[in-house]
Amino acid sequence: MAGSERGARERMVFSAAQLIRREGVAATGMREVAAHAGAPRGSLQHYFPGGKEQLVNEAVEWAGRYAGKRVARFLAALPEPTPSGLFAEMVRQWTEEYESAGFAGGCPVAAATVDWAESTASTRAAAAEAFATWTGPVARALTDMGVPGERASALATLTVSALEGAILMARAERDVRPLTTVARELGPLLDAAVRREG
Repeated sequence: MAGSERGARERMVFSAAQLIRREGVAATGMREVAAHAGAPRGSLQHYFPGGKEQLVNEAVEWAGRYAGKRVARFLAALPEPTPSGLFAEMVRQWTEEYESAGFAGGCPVAAATVDWAESTASTRAAAAEAFATWTGPVARALTDMGVPGERASALATLTVSALEGAILMARAERDVRPLTTVARELGPLLDAAVRREG
């Protein structure tokens, strides 16, 4: 029973993240989340006694963990990990989605930040933590590739910020051009930060 309860709860958090990334927080209702997850509506009150705020915050936290875990997968896909290669893989995930499925989806953390962070302190905190959960693994990966520690954190912030901005622009333009542009332009800067053995 505990396993199925955990599975149902996780499905609802995942469904909330998927709906938020497409519709935003305001347009994502508890009924829609239950329907998307294939869960009875009453189960939302059971699993999320804090209501929509709790569900949104958990979806944002899930998205941050997901993005952070993807960093290792992106690195594993590279024959020789480089900072530009890592960033290109981060971008490729989005260009492939947009080219195959259209531009309906964005980042759930960004959507929650725009929709609710100013009015809901707990969502602002969840979004800040989600971004930290994402930039942390990027910074560690950069350090492992030879970027000095004092620069790695700043460059991780730059890569995530550039990617988020390019996602927004790509959705607005209905074109992957902003994504391919940031990958092309930021890649050399990232690689130049690697400390060369001399």
